Amino acid sequence: MAAAAILPELATQVLIPVAAAVGIAFAVVQWVLVSKVRLTPELRTDGGAAKSGPSDYLIEEEEGLNDHNVVVKCAEIQNAISEGATSFLLTEYKYVGLFMGIFAILIFLFLGSVEGFSTKSQPCHYSKGKTCKPALANAIFSTIAFVLGAVTSLVSGFLGMKIATYANARTTLEARKGVGKAFITAFRSGAVMGFLLAASGLLVLYIAINLFGIYYGDDWEGLFEAITGYGLGGSSMALFGRVGGGIYTKAADVGADLVGKVERNIPEDDPRNPAVIADNVGDNVGDIAGMGSDLFGSYAESSCAALVVASISSFGINHEFTPMVYPLLVSSVGIIACLITTLFATDFFEIKVVNEIEPALKKQLIISTVVMTIGIALISWLGLPYTFTIYNFGAQKTVQSWQLFLCVAVGLWAGLVIGFVTEYYTSNAYSPVQDVADSCRTGAATNVIFGLALGYKSVIIPIFAIAFSIFLSFSLAAMYGVAVAALGMLSTIATGLAIDAYGPISDNAGGIAEMAGMNHRIRERTDALDSAGNTTAAIGKGFAIGSAALVSLALFGAFVSRAAISTVDVLTPKVFIGLIVGAMLPYWFSAMTMKSVGSAALKMVEEVRRQFNTIPGLMEGTTKPDYATCVKISTDASIKEMIPPGALVMLTPLIVGILFGVETLSGVLAGALVSGVQIAISASNTGGAWDNAKKYIEAGASEHARTLGPKGSDPHKAAVIGDTIGDPLKDTSGPSLNILIKLMAVESLVFAPFFAAHGGILFKWL
Repeated sequence: MAAAAILPELATQVLIPVAAAVGIAFAVVQWVLVSKVRLTPELRTDGGAAKSGPSDYLIEEEEGLNDHNVVVKCAEIQNAISEGATSFLLTEYKYVGLFMGIFAILIFLFLGSVEGFSTKSQPCHYSKGKTCKPALANAIFSTIAFVLGAVTSLVSGFLGMKIATYANARTTLEARKGVGKAFITAFRSGAVMGFLLAASGLLVLYIAINLFGIYYGDDWEGLFEAITGYGLGGSSMALFGRVGGGIYTKAADVGADLVGKVERNIPEDDPRNPAVIADNVGDNVGDIAGMGSDLFGSYAESSCAALVVASISSFGINHEFTPMVYPLLVSSVGIIACLITTLFATDFFEIKVVNEIEPALKKQLIISTVVMTIGIALISWLGLPYTFTIYNFGAQKTVQSWQLFLCVAVGLWAGLVIGFVTEYYTSNAYSPVQDVADSCRTGAATNVIFGLALGYKSVIIPIFAIAFSIFLSFSLAAMYGVAVAALGMLSTIATGLAIDAYGPISDNAGGIAEMAGMNHRIRERTDALDSAGNTTAAIGKGFAIGSAALVSLALFGAFVSRAAISTVDVLTPKVFIGLIVGAMLPYWFSAMTMKSVGSAALKMVEEVRRQFNTIPGLMEGTTKPDYATCVKISTDASIKEMIPPGALVMLTPLIVGILFGVETLSGVLAGALVSGVQIAISASNTGGAWDNAKKYIEAGASEHARTLGPKGSDPHKAAVIGDTIGDPLKDTSGPSLNILIKLMAVESLVFAPFFAAHGGILFKWL
């Protein structure tokens, strides 16, 4: 037997929950610091002169007169946004909860029927000659794991939304003291969400493994097969959160922009616009709750894919606990690495001027990657034996610990490459977006052509980065290598989410400043925070899509092994028909989500027009619009419209597996993975580029931008049209596609025992 890992089992059992607890504690500390910003007017006793010098004094004097009213107004608006977001999520969760119940029953029935609900022990699938727990136990525990993953996903999305709506007005108020203070408030709030989600995801998975282990004992093969339900639960909730939230936010956004900005010529986030609250609510339910659930799903699935493969490798066969939970150790180190990284943004360096914001956020990505590389090297040395074997489609492949370190590191650095390429194509500091803005001179048509071309072109380098990671990690450690590469890309999830959540919080802060009628200088500061957030949101989507590609491939490998397919031969008709149908699915799914946004936006535009035309005194600002009706339109539309795309993704693997069998299903999964990744990257980047081209013209920061502007000029109108087309691409279809490819793969893996035993009814008849 090979030498054991340096880290003893007891140390591992302590290290993982302690790292998770540290992450949660750090989130709580950040939250306490954010909550120190008061949302109640305070009486000044120091005559208005603040401690930090003359600039604050001037601002206090400017804002001093209406100070009391501004704070009260901000608190009122924040309350309205928070109530809207909470009521939407609770409505969404009712429907999603019903789905969760039905699907949990399906998992139990399908997996239980593999051995006819027998309670007798069965021969193991991989370790021939040994007996494993009955299929009924696998059915029960997979169902429990599914519910656990689903609940954790929903809770993490909900908490993220609560934190964001708690922080938005506080960021606005801090902006009165300067851009640095506002940045720290927004970033800290993002960090609360990032650390809570990373730590709770890790903790729940760790507890589940230990509790399931009480029943499974030495049967690690059965234990980790049941744990895959956790990934399925996390991702199926993320799908509904992403699609529902995406439809909500874009219906409100498109409706508010088309009537407010284009027809009525009032600024964005003007309180006279009836859709303005719905628009701000949308940022929280789509970009925060949806993104949180999405990344949690990726994290849960990559951990599950790695654990399944490890359980049938030497780690699982020899019952070596420390190397077995290597994926969890990587995540634990990730939390600590991200904690160190976050301190660089909030405590070690202070931002003083606007143009330091974007570099500070980019530094977060670089620092976390460098610190994490050292962390991975350390944990690979301590947590793995020097040589071990990894399951590789029926054979055992000998691997050394440094090779596994390389697999995780290549995923981590590929994530950084994808992040920076995405930034190059979507930030208006570089030529691609400036070219798109320039094309607006000749109208909207050329803007659309240039934007689409940019999106297609932006796919090239990320795909090479993903391909390189797959080749290297698979060559070194088979499918386990691919799974830990995905985990490497997601190991800095706490920092990634903090940067991601920062964007919508800043966006909301700007909206609140506009609605509360604050000084234009405050709005300029929040706009600067928001535009940096826009680019980082695109980087976050790049990470999510890149990791989804690796995760799906690892899950695909685990599925092929579990379904006992020796090779996936593209030349057999069974597989090829699956391949071509699978490649079509992302298009079908995108068509559904795009059309849903269109029809929901149509209703919103009609309602906003109706209010402007029929409510007297609305344009003059003497009466308040009916915000609640617009919120209700967005809520109803998104709940109704999220069901068909969700059903398409959830039912496809079941129908294909039962009717056509595992070979055809393997083709469907490969096809969806290959085409889904391309569409997701191009849709997200096209939308991001159109949005920033519009902002480039509006800001008028360079000589070139000023020749295209100002607001209301023909090039600007063309840019607004591009931005409106790009909205559903970058915030609904694009980000949901990465869930489509992961979810179909993890669902196929969970149901693999049933498909292998009873699937392919049609081909059996023929």
